[in-house]
Amino acid sequence: MRKMLCVVVTSMGILFANCNSPVFTPIASPNPWQDDYSFLSSMDNYRLWGTYNVHDPSCRKLGDYYYMYSTDAILGENRQEAEEKNVPLGYIQVRRSKDLVKWEFVGWAFPEIPQEAVEWVRSHAGGEGATNIWAPYIIPFGDKYRLYYCVSAFGRKTSYIGMAEAASPEGPWTQRGCVVKTNEASVMNAIDPSVMADPVTGKWWMHYGSFFGGLYCVELDPETGLPAEEGDQGHLTARRANYQKDNLEAPEIIYNPDLKQYYLFVSYDPLMTTYNVRVGRSDKAEGPFVDFSGVELKDTTNNFPILTAPYRFHNHPGWAGTAHCSVFTSDEGQYFMAHQGRLSPHNQMMDLHLRQVFFTPDGWPVVSPERYTGCVSRKFSAEDMAGEWEVIRIQEPAYERRLQAGQILWEEGQLKEEEWNVSHLLSLEKNGNLGENKGTWELLEAKQLLSLTLEGEIINNLIIFAGHDWENEKETVLFTGLDSCGRSIWGKRIK
Repeated sequence: MRKMLCVVVTSMGILFANCNSPVFTPIASPNPWQDDYSFLSSMDNYRLWGTYNVHDPSCRKLGDYYYMYSTDAILGENRQEAEEKNVPLGYIQVRRSKDLVKWEFVGWAFPEIPQEAVEWVRSHAGGEGATNIWAPYIIPFGDKYRLYYCVSAFGRKTSYIGMAEAASPEGPWTQRGCVVKTNEASVMNAIDPSVMADPVTGKWWMHYGSFFGGLYCVELDPETGLPAEEGDQGHLTARRANYQKDNLEAPEIIYNPDLKQYYLFVSYDPLMTTYNVRVGRSDKAEGPFVDFSGVELKDTTNNFPILTAPYRFHNHPGWAGTAHCSVFTSDEGQYFMAHQGRLSPHNQMMDLHLRQVFFTPDGWPVVSPERYTGCVSRKFSAEDMAGEWEVIRIQEPAYERRLQAGQILWEEGQLKEEEWNVSHLLSLEKNGNLGENKGTWELLEAKQLLSLTLEGEIINNLIIFAGHDWENEKETVLFTGLDSCGRSIWGKRIK
């Protein structure tokens, strides 16, 4: 008897597949780059920094490329060597990619730190600070592009958010002026801008801020890109109880038109170690934003969901500092998150982590447990799910750190064992049971959603998808979702 053939229509064309295809097993697939880039730490290797030295990224599809702008933080930075080799450090790193996998280092956005920003910071910080540009944010406006950025003095509220415009994502950039500036007398801190052109109202909003006073939102004039009301510093949107100890920074605002919700992603805790991403949502771009339990982010409660945190799968030293995110869409409407990941145990190398983002049936964003490599999407059956899995339960940090200005002290730059989110083995048996009598599982194949009853806890709506297993260099099946408390749960099939 002849085997039946299915015709599968995809965006790339028509594929023929065997309807009686065998049960899926993980497929060997090399990683597109290695994680340890210490061999490229010399300043004159910058042309090879495609996915390396990425810190505080902002990414968006602009024309034929995805462009990424980031803080000029560099492993083993040597300014004397850079000057001798004519490498212009400090002025916003720029990268581009056509597929979100292969990244080309374009160079630096600015030839210097804008003088107005330098003068403001140093005149209000005893001559200190303003040695590089932090946390850029890119947004198009008409036939131009606007690049927001901040200049600051570390550990102070003396900061400056400016904006420049260009006719090309690669510049040259013309400075347009100050958006918000703060000093030691200010309530908030003018760093980490994220700007939205509200598709519903047409208004422009900038979210910004840090552990000093919390996160704020100010309305901008769409025509100028500067505050609608001169001198306005905006209103509070998020805060934590102890500004010096409980770090909060790096807002990122997006709109999901299908869900008609605005999402404010924020980063908690010290950037070198337990840095983690939380999220709240609202029906307005300016807030108020509420969390998984309906609590406002501007309350002093620690908020959920928690989407990323330090994690370690088997066969890898693990990742710390997994926060300060950029969230954006592809031309096909897929959502992605870009953020730094610091390679453990020393947490000095800053690799680009780019993950797929999904939305649960309850309307909360969740992220892939693994970095994106462009794996072809596919549907999975219950038979495909049976096998050995590694599962991670993402928890909030419990260890009390010694912090200065919301950041970890240098002598505490490595993770304690209790701070790790470590994977555990879980067997999904063919009969619907979990190994070692841990519970049961069920796949809703039509919706590609997995349900677990794990040691008495019911976890529904785990999203199933194809992805890359970086630690084992294979293509496999992954899942992501939230437990009943709003904590991420990740899984990947390894056997």
